[in-house]
Amino acid sequence: MVKSIKEVMPHIAFGGDYNPEQWSEEVWLEDARLMQEAGVNLVSVAIFSWSVIEKKEGQFDFAWLDKILDILHSHGIGVALATATASPPAWLSSKYPEVLAVKPDGSRYQVGSRQHYSPNSKRFLESVRKLVTEMATRYQDHPAVKMWHINNEYACHLAECYSEESLQAFRKWLKDKYQTIDTLNRKWGTAFWSQRYNNWDEIHFPVNLPTFYNPSQMLDYKRFMDQAIFNLYKTEKEILREITPDIPVFTNFMYEFKPLDYFEWAKELDLVTWDSYPDPREGTPFRHAMHHDLMRSLKDGAPFYLMEQVTSHVNWRDINLTKKPGEMRLWSYSTVARGGDGVMYFQWRQGRAGAEKFHGAMVPHSSNPESRVYQEVKQLGNELKKLDRLVGAKTKAKVAIMFDWENWWAVELEGKPHNKLSYLDQVYQYYKVFYEKNIAVDFVKPDMSLDKYDLVIAPMLYMIKDGESAHIENYVKDGGTLVVSFFSGIADEQDHIHLGGYPAPLRNLLGLTVDEFAPMADDEVNEILTNGQRMKVNLWADIIKLEGAKPIAHFTQNWYKGKPAITSYRYGKGTSIYIGTNPADDYLTELFSGLLTQLKITAPFNTPPKVEVAERVTGEERFLFFLNHNDDPVTIKLEKGKMYTSCLTDEEISEEIVLEGKDVAILSC
Repeated sequence: MVKSIKEVMPHIAFGGDYNPEQWSEEVWLEDARLMQEAGVNLVSVAIFSWSVIEKKEGQFDFAWLDKILDILHSHGIGVALATATASPPAWLSSKYPEVLAVKPDGSRYQVGSRQHYSPNSKRFLESVRKLVTEMATRYQDHPAVKMWHINNEYACHLAECYSEESLQAFRKWLKDKYQTIDTLNRKWGTAFWSQRYNNWDEIHFPVNLPTFYNPSQMLDYKRFMDQAIFNLYKTEKEILREITPDIPVFTNFMYEFKPLDYFEWAKELDLVTWDSYPDPREGTPFRHAMHHDLMRSLKDGAPFYLMEQVTSHVNWRDINLTKKPGEMRLWSYSTVARGGDGVMYFQWRQGRAGAEKFHGAMVPHSSNPESRVYQEVKQLGNELKKLDRLVGAKTKAKVAIMFDWENWWAVELEGKPHNKLSYLDQVYQYYKVFYEKNIAVDFVKPDMSLDKYDLVIAPMLYMIKDGESAHIENYVKDGGTLVVSFFSGIADEQDHIHLGGYPAPLRNLLGLTVDEFAPMADDEVNEILTNGQRMKVNLWADIIKLEGAKPIAHFTQNWYKGKPAITSYRYGKGTSIYIGTNPADDYLTELFSGLLTQLKITAPFNTPPKVEVAERVTGEERFLFFLNHNDDPVTIKLEKGKMYTSCLTDEEISEEIVLEGKDVAILSC
């Protein structure tokens, strides 16, 4: 039976990607010594090592890897051993060109970067199986190996393939899904534009077409590619489970990553890990925080690892700003505050060659242990040693936001009333209100249990699949409060319209129908009137006809002046609110402030602006995180008559705490 993450790593994991094959052996011992000094307890090794491990087909060289694993283990450093499949070697595609992925124009990708393989290549899959089997067999009993790191950032650069082998796999996938060609024709709506197919071989990729693509076909192609790539992961996992049944496995997810449905992927991971690189230009990194909450939610609140971040600056933006002193530590603690049990980096030692040589690292090019970057790394690593009691602690949330990858795909397909709609922007807008109020938020799929939440928000839930509307109705009927945004409840899982008046599946629940949409031009604004206040709206207006709902805001301009913009409806024991436009942040803040008060949902503490507060709980112990994103000190009032202990200093604290700019406090009680 697979060991729990806490069993194999009873500490906050701290370390990063380590690429010893890029360095001479005399550097390895120095690396291990500096890792010890910095508090490193886990590194990922061999992520991009296929061409070094298997220099020729079937000729494996593990001598260097044996040596580095022994060195790390002797220094008390655990290893997340990668399966090395992230970038195939040149010999593989030279000997078997069919492993190379193909672009929409029919040309093949070439060797010289990474992720150039086709996920549907049988030859590639065969080579992966051989390599992973060799790796697992050799290191199944090595004491340094704590986890398996499968591949790396699946689909990061290549999420689609248009090879002949992929086309045959796509046709088979469709046949398995629909069974008959008549069913496919019905599900794809091929009566439109004379698109009917008589057999499976007539179906091609949705590419190189003169005008609009069939949205049902586009959605299925996205599903197919997601599952094809997922199959690569599961193939490796099956081998590892058979040979090393007790060692946990994972692969690393990414920030704002659209092609892969991470809710489904997470079911096959023993640990959710992800890579985050917030742009310092954003200021307070609320998007970074949101994705921490999303990653925590993928496995029902289980702690996750931040597998990659940067100490200083990345190398791939137009301008790669450097994190200011204290920001790396501050943002790392935001990870821990929101459910992270691991804080890792790309990478350990800054590269000398290659495309990422200017990407920051734990040890910079100077190799100077007195450098600012290494000293900040060392400070954080040694502080994290004091947080063993925190490992496994959970976050309790009373608010949830619905998030669905397939809905994301569907919303942003062409042919919509407004083709500049961004699903993520809508989610961010709603999430930001709760972030600024320090209210914990979980993310849920529309079909997941909602019972533990008092408030659920569904931003732009365009796609509603079979059974989801009844599930959502029952939540409200039983006493829940639901907020739904515009352009929700419009289409089914094939992107076919739900007939019967928008939003048909939610019409009874919301007590209204939408007669028509009125998208706004880029520079167009309107106003809504609510409680005597006028507030700006843009982007979209729904023309709402009330069917029991009560208006709580009206439009004040344009041909729909005076018509409802936002409504409330009592449904069973609960309440549904519909937002038929895109309000400015100040309105959402006011609306949710009132709802939170009604529902008695409060933040752990009242704090000055730009002070992030979060709470994790384990057993009877509460851990409170205070993160000051301001440059100046702030004073935070604590609960009167209560004594707290600083987890970082062991100091007993009561009454109040003063936080310096960019500083952090973690209190237990």
